[in-house]
Amino acid sequence: MQRRPPAALITSSKAFTLIIVAVLLTPSGAPNGVTEAFGVHEMGQQPSSTVLTLDSLDGRDYFAAEANYTASSSANVGAGVLGNGTANVFPWTIPASLGSVTPGPSGFGVPGFGSASGGRSGTGLSASVSAAPSTLSVSVARVDASLLPRMTGIPLLNQLALLPRGELARFVSDNPASIKQLIGDQPVAGASAAWWAGMPSASKKSLLSAAPELVGNLEGIPFRSRDDANRRQLSRSIAEVKGSMSQLGRGEVVAARLHLHMLEQVREAVGSAAAKHPKSLLTFDSAGQGRAAIVVGNLAKADYVSYLVPGMFFSVDAALGTWTDIATDLNREQGQWLNRLADADPSMAGKSAATVAWIGYQTPGITQIASLSLAQEGADLIGRAVDGVQAVRSGSEPFVTVIGHSYGSTAAMIELAKGGVHVDALALIGSPGSAAQTASDLSVRNNNVYVGEAAWDPVVNSAFYGSDPGSGAFGATKMSVAGGVDPITHRALTASAGHLGYFEPGSESMRNLALIGLNQGSLVTRGTTLDASRTLGSNVSN
Repeated sequence: MQRRPPAALITSSKAFTLIIVAVLLTPSGAPNGVTEAFGVHEMGQQPSSTVLTLDSLDGRDYFAAEANYTASSSANVGAGVLGNGTANVFPWTIPASLGSVTPGPSGFGVPGFGSASGGRSGTGLSASVSAAPSTLSVSVARVDASLLPRMTGIPLLNQLALLPRGELARFVSDNPASIKQLIGDQPVAGASAAWWAGMPSASKKSLLSAAPELVGNLEGIPFRSRDDANRRQLSRSIAEVKGSMSQLGRGEVVAARLHLHMLEQVREAVGSAAAKHPKSLLTFDSAGQGRAAIVVGNLAKADYVSYLVPGMFFSVDAALGTWTDIATDLNREQGQWLNRLADADPSMAGKSAATVAWIGYQTPGITQIASLSLAQEGADLIGRAVDGVQAVRSGSEPFVTVIGHSYGSTAAMIELAKGGVHVDALALIGSPGSAAQTASDLSVRNNNVYVGEAAWDPVVNSAFYGSDPGSGAFGATKMSVAGGVDPITHRALTASAGHLGYFEPGSESMRNLALIGLNQGSLVTRGTTLDASRTLGSNVSN
């Protein structure tokens, strides 16, 4: 375990005294000789601007500064105002070779303070701290890259953010297992969001350049940064596979070509970032069968967000393009309904929707459907994805709907039965059920659980995994997928048939899925014509 360096304490109303004891760790965890270089330094007479000088530091060393503030009354600290209490901040990295570093917001949602000036002062390093609280604690610790593979979670993320770009790139290259583990067992989205918000822009750029796989797959990172990172990682992966072809044996070339085909399917499905209506690559993992999630619409601003979770046989290689097309069709349908809703209710004007084609887990093949192991994995990952969008959009959370098809509905119900995340609506189509016995067992607000069952679908009513969502006892609202005439637009709606027939444009199924995702459950058809109390003009919610 990495030892935390003792803090330095400043007290007094006029003249501040700073005592610093910094432990510079070696791989064994023992202090090295540089520790003896630190001593007691007098602070200036102006509490609003103090200068910390650390002598005899190697110009190649990089340091993390962490401060704890305690104010007996409100005090201005940099750009933020702190009231009573203590705030932990992670404001900067100070390389002795740099002339100046300006910190961004703090790493845990607390405003950053002051500024840091790096560079040599004799044989040392100077840092300016702008603050006027009654108590200020500062601790300084060297980053030792040899310790990083032993770390996980936020501590590892913090340390990676402190590495110079070259060292960061070397660490990522030399320790792929650590990066994979960090992605696989990542912090909760809120913690990652705070960590990212607290870094200087230079550190963000370094991470984006040197560790795009990490940035692109951390829930809680802003969506544009993830798209940028994942596109970079995709391009690098394609180039690496192509570049390795000439050095591979015949059997290895076959495997490489199959892998390259999957990568090219992702590139084709997401399209160009410069397109008129670009899609976003929200998730990208090229390992094994791959994982990917493509967003249609603006996930950062959309009022309504729908996640499409597929069932068996929907691999990235075979089905990402088709799944993205389905998400595009659904998003188009939702846009048309938003326009109609705005005509009837001015408060709906300007509302927008985003749809996520989410193949974020390995879906089962024919030999794996008897097991729930992949559903358990998918449950964790879809829960993490929903947590991610809610964390990034904290304070302006969208209406989130999960649409689970087949085995994907089972995975969604497993996650929502845990109670760790909540969604605003859940649509189950072609579902083989789950251990959840009733809709009320699921973390879905206002019991907005819907079930659709197509004719000739051999999976529905099977209760293969323990329940039948289509039964009256389950308590879900049945949505019609049988076709007919739309009671509002009067257009003809086609029927769904078979296990894969729920996503045809112009079908009653797609109509109802679009409205569920827009929080318009009152307009969903149940197999009979809507009565007067459920017409477009008399019942519109936002």
